Amino acid sequence: MLLDTHVWLWGVEDETGRLGRRTRRLLARPVSELDLRVSVVSVFEIAALHTASRLRLALAPEEWVRHALERPGVRMAELTPGIAIDAGRIPTATLPDPFDRLLVATARGLGVGFLTCDRRILDYAEQTGQLHVVDGAA
Repeated sequence: MLLDTHVWLWGVEDETGRLGRRTRRLLARPVSELDLRVSVVSVFEIAALHTASRLRLALAPEEWVRHALERPGVRMAELTPGIAIDAGRIPTATLPDPFDRLLVATARGLGVGFLTCDRRILDYAEQTGQLHVVDGAA
């Protein structure tokens, strides 16, 4: 399952109370049952938000990311040319944020679910049927 940037951040920062009960149970499964992936897009977003002072991290972004990726059950998802092309084909009228389009395309390219609380992405998945999502608020 691919984690949206905010879900990954909340999990690492122990802010899972922002997630729904079902999602917290899902993320609390034993490591052997988890296959959580994080995109390099999320790494970029976290660094950019920190640089813009829209996100306060206790560590420098590179240290935070290194620590976050050392957590059991989490691994990086590759960003391939095919994923980038798929993201470029998602209409901007549907998903205006290019990073959201890259994350959606990554989940599709990997053939995994996408865990998010982002209403636009949840609506996109419902309208198109082209993405398996898990509503993080549930």
